[in-house]
Order: sequence, then C-alpha cells, then structure tokens
Amino acid sequence: MAGQEWRRELARFLRDRREALSPRALGVVETEAPRRTPGLRREEVAELAHMSVDYYTRLEQARGPRPSPRILDGLARALRLAPAERSHLFRLAGATGPPPADGAVRRVRPHVAAMLERLPGTAAIVTDAVYDVVACNPPAAALLGDDLRDGGANLARRRFLGRGRLYESSGAEEFAHIVVARLRMAAGRYPHDARLAGLLGELRAGSEEFRQVWEARPVHAPGHRVKTVEHPVAGRLRLNCDVLLVPEDDQQVVLITGDPGSPSARALDDLANRRARYGSPCGA
Repeated sequence: MAGQEWRRELARFLRDRREALSPRALGVVETEAPRRTPGLRREEVAELAHMSVDYYTRLEQARGPRPSPRILDGLARALRLAPAERSHLFRLAGATGPPPADGAVRRVRPHVAAMLERLPGTAAIVTDAVYDVVACNPPAAALLGDDLRDGGANLARRRFLGRGRLYESSGAEEFAHIVVARLRMAAGRYPHDARLAGLLGELRAGSEEFRQVWEARPVHAPGHRVKTVEHPVAGRLRLNCDVLLVPEDDQQVVLITGDPGSPSARALDDLANRRARYGSPCGA
C-alpha cells in the first residue's frame, strides 16, 4: 500500500480484532477498573504478544514503524488470528509470511461434506468467504430453497438483493451486519478475487442498505443465534443457528435446528422427509 495507507489499515485491523476478543475466554484476569471499550485492553494485547505497550499503542494509532515478522507472529497469537487472518496481517504490514490465497476456496473437504449427511434433524450448509453456498444437505434445500442444490445460492445476494429469498426472518438487521463484516474481511484477504469484486459491485449498486452497513464497518463473530421465520410450506418456525468454522479453507458450516421435540423440529423433519422423496444431493 502506498504512503500511510498501510498504517491506517493495519491500525484498524488490530483494533477490530482486539475489540472482538473476550477477556474471560482468554483467561485475562479482570480488574476493578471498568472497560471503556469491548474486548481486550491495549496493555493486555501487548502482554500477550510480548511487546511494549507503547509500541502496540503506536501501531493502533497508525504511528508505528513497520513491524517485523517476529512482532507480527506475536500479534497473530495474541489476537487468536485464524490462518487467513494471519496472512492478512502480514500482507497489511508488507512483511514476508504465508501468502494469502488468490481467491476464496470453493472446494469442500470430503469429511465436511460427509458430515452434512450425518446430521439428523439438522439443515446444514457450507458457505465460502464470499457467502456462496458450496454444499448443503436435503433438509437445508427444503428449508432454504432449491437454488442451494443447484449451486447458485449466495447469502449476501439473498439478504441485500432478495435473490432466492423465500421468506423474511427475525434478526435480518443483525444478519446484514454479520454478512458485511465477513465480506470486509474477505476483501482484505483476497484482493484479486474476481468473484468477490463482482459481488461487492452488485451489492453496492443494488442496495442502499448494504452501502450504509459497509461504511459502518461492523465487527461480528460467528456464534449461536435464534430466529423466527415464516416458511411458505411449514409455517412459523423458531430455529437455532450455530456456526462451525473450517479455518483452513475460510469456510463456515451453518447448522439450523429446532428445539428437540418442538413443533419447529417436527416441521423441519417433515420438510426433510418431503425433500428426500424427490431431492438430489446438494453442492456446487
């Protein structure tokens, strides 16, 4: 990056990752002083990375010198960066490190694809870093639409442009921020991915909401969420959504279930049974 731009982007990336971390999950001992911002304090990151607080502060303020690979390694460990995020950190700093991939990985590992078929009562999909659905199981196709089976679904287009969306659900605003946060990370990791560039162009041109959320620079981590949907066949469903990461390929496995024994779980099973009678395997 030219001029001071790399310092600003590096500073923003460090702040975003620091604020997304849970002190309790990392075993950081809480003090009586209240936290002014979410996540870790700067001095806590500096201690975990084995560097001075002053140096780390200057990096976050876009005033520091270009960090060495040793310093970047320490930061990657302290911030619990996934492999793709570590590559992005090195790229921002202009240091030699693991090179980022040319584009988002669409290949689904065989053991991940096989897992989808061993999840009774669960609608499951795999999305790549661009939010293309690259694999799914029959219950997911029944719940979310046949375009999943055909390999043509993209959850970002579905959310912001309405393409392939069968119904509205609660939590749509939160999901918009989740989508944008992930696409922002993908844009940094895969600057030469033509599919991603095309997708972002479509979303900017077609959705004022996307443009506003993009400028807000949201930070979200995958986790457990509950939402209510009005399905055109099954009616109202209360569903749990949980995300498992496949960090080596920068993919996510989304598991959708109803509470055991609930009407929503029975309705999801009924949809899956209907799908099994005429469906075919999902995947791109």
